[in-house]
Amino acid sequence: MKAKLLNFFKEAWRPTLLIGAICLVIYLLSLLASGSTYFIFWGDAANQAESNFPTLADVRDTQGGNFNWTFIFIFAVVIYVYVSELKKKNYRGIVAGLSLYGVHWLYEIANAIIGKAAGAALWNVSPESTSFILLIGVSWELSMMFSLAGIIMSKLLPDDPHKKILGINNRWLFAIGNAAFFAIFEIFLAGTSAFIWVYPWWGAIPVFITTYIPFFLAAFLVPDAKVKTQRIFLLATWGLAIILLAVLIPAGII
Repeated sequence: MKAKLLNFFKEAWRPTLLIGAICLVIYLLSLLASGSTYFIFWGDAANQAESNFPTLADVRDTQGGNFNWTFIFIFAVVIYVYVSELKKKNYRGIVAGLSLYGVHWLYEIANAIIGKAAGAALWNVSPESTSFILLIGVSWELSMMFSLAGIIMSKLLPDDPHKKILGINNRWLFAIGNAAFFAIFEIFLAGTSAFIWVYPWWGAIPVFITTYIPFFLAAFLVPDAKVKTQRIFLLATWGLAIILLAVLIPAGII
């Protein structure tokens, strides 16, 4: 037991240090960009009063005038990608895509529940920015992007799941790197009227640590697991998401 604990700390200190270094860089950038309207690093309670702040009435509204045929085109692209990967027998890629997407849905459901309970979700999308809002924090376009993110990013991984880069397991390194990229890109999105952060304590750093790292760890670690473990993970993740949606949507909670 002691040996396993020592081995854990031996393997964990480098990725932990990398995560800490990225957080420090993001924090320093936030100081440099203070007052910027192009790059937003933290939420602002004033956003809750903005006219573009979504309400539950905006969610899954097909009569608001924003619905358009890009909905069908984007969906067709996603289907094409999954069918293509299936035909190539890239089952690992499909597992990566479904793992990240399933975790994404659980996060979006949790965010919508927070929005209902607290009056404001951690992240929100404006009705004007999308053809269709699925939940208060995710538009159709964003959701379809996340459905492909696991497949796309998994193609960057080395074939050997045990290979180390800079002393860090490549799965962890790529998960942290991808999470940093997505979190930093979200800084730009939060500077637009399309994506809204409300709470002053929520922003790029917590998004990086608590959201995107788990997303990409799911996408990169689950495909390396035994087939039985993959099935359990996907069934548990998607089963829970479907049950929550089936219960909470009719109840008017999300």
